[in-house]
Amino acid sequence: MNNHKPAVAPPCSHADNDAPGEQVVALPDLPEWQQFSDAARSAAINLNTLRIINAAGIALDISAQRSSRELSDAARALLDARHFARMRERLFQGDAVNPTEGRAAWHTALRDPAPQDAITAERQRVNEFVRQADSERRWRNIVHIGIGGSDWGVRLAVRAFGYTGMWRNVRFVANIDGHAIEGGLAGLDPRETLVILASKSFTTAETLENGRRALEWLQSSGVRDPFSHMVAVTSATERARDFGIPDAHIFQLWDWVGGRFSLWSAVSLTTALAVSSDVVAGMQSGAAAMDAHFLNAPIEENAPVQLALAGIVNRSVLAYGSLNIAPYDFRLAELVPYIQQLEMESLGKSVILDGRPVGVPTGPAVWGMPGTDAQHTFFQWLHQGSDGAPVDFIVCQHADHGWTSHHQGLLANCLAQREALLRGKPFDDALQETLDEGVEPERARWLARHRTHSGGRPSNLIVLSRLSPYTLGALLALYEHKVFVQGVVWGINPFDQWGVEYGKKLAKNITASLSGTREIGADHDISTAYWVNTFRSSFK
Repeated sequence: MNNHKPAVAPPCSHADNDAPGEQVVALPDLPEWQQFSDAARSAAINLNTLRIINAAGIALDISAQRSSRELSDAARALLDARHFARMRERLFQGDAVNPTEGRAAWHTALRDPAPQDAITAERQRVNEFVRQADSERRWRNIVHIGIGGSDWGVRLAVRAFGYTGMWRNVRFVANIDGHAIEGGLAGLDPRETLVILASKSFTTAETLENGRRALEWLQSSGVRDPFSHMVAVTSATERARDFGIPDAHIFQLWDWVGGRFSLWSAVSLTTALAVSSDVVAGMQSGAAAMDAHFLNAPIEENAPVQLALAGIVNRSVLAYGSLNIAPYDFRLAELVPYIQQLEMESLGKSVILDGRPVGVPTGPAVWGMPGTDAQHTFFQWLHQGSDGAPVDFIVCQHADHGWTSHHQGLLANCLAQREALLRGKPFDDALQETLDEGVEPERARWLARHRTHSGGRPSNLIVLSRLSPYTLGALLALYEHKVFVQGVVWGINPFDQWGVEYGKKLAKNITASLSGTREIGADHDISTAYWVNTFRSSFK
């Protein structure tokens, strides 16, 4: 084995006797769940109670969520019934908390302040690669090819800290659509371009297909050694070698790091080349601080736990079908799809570990866009729509630009939208407002009905002092641990994604049919068979 690829394994990589699926009880069968759900329905949002938790440089305001002493006590009992403390310990110890795949989910090890020697060695390899490239002013163009977890986190970090410009031109290619790779390579000088392939398995169809096009582009451009212009970040080092990537350009992504948590690994090589290794280190430091808070803070002052419990109330008790993410910071535009993947790929499950139905709604749809754009797009639905959705407002107290009026307006809009969702506007207030505008009484009563807001719509306010690598890392770890807690309470596995895998398998067969290497199977439904046959004619 290449001695540049140190092996590292979790200390307890096997499932223990406390983990088997048959020991999990569906929530509706737990008396603690009945007590929790009853307490949640009886609780209310208290407009006169301030509830703020400070964690790793972040202030989490959960004042606009239902609360009561009974709900708090029931939450603690529910967590105890789900053996939360033990499950949290197993996560950080590297136990196989992903039982359907027999794997750990040990991403916290990658940002440990005192990591294992192998992790430190790989981190040093990444940093040395960046240092040498910077010292030589090499690789003016970076083309990052990955998808899902191998893409979103890097996009987020580069957008957040490179928004004013970078000396390197960084492009991202994820989609199998040929227009994506065509646009990603267009106009670049191949002699100054580094292509980074990020794929844990090095079998990801989109990444490999786009990687082949990039290789062909390098070859056709007369680059003397095209593979010296390519890097692989993967756990499948042999496959990367077979592709042609030299050992010095293969960086380790361990098997126990889930794709949607791979930001903390060498996948962030692109981030380091784009906005510096210091940014990567700062994010790891902030995440480690949130890890320590999650491990040690008491339940009622534990930010990930309280964020998770509020989400469980909103989804499984109050039946809100979605969660809106509203970052009031232009630089966090990519945070929405990052959290969307983290939550929906992790919590889009309907069976508990023993295979029986969960019995309650899980995993809300996650969506959003930055404020104030969002206010002119869908906030009307949030305020007066028949369904509505809880909102996570995310804002930085201090800006990194010099225009005070801009930031005052941004902060004012964030607080105002949150207050409007919380307080609403009763009919009598709307009527008086309309009358004060000089509208005649009959028309005023009609118009007031259209101006009425129900209010009482839950939200969280997450305040970063300012956007830094440290606070962004802490923010991402906050959501990671929130998802873990919800998985524990719902009794589901938040670390697999079998639904996605099934679709990938079907796609392989259909691709073979479209290319003519496989007959159109009789196992397709009539519509799919029709379109496979129709599309197939396009390639003849």
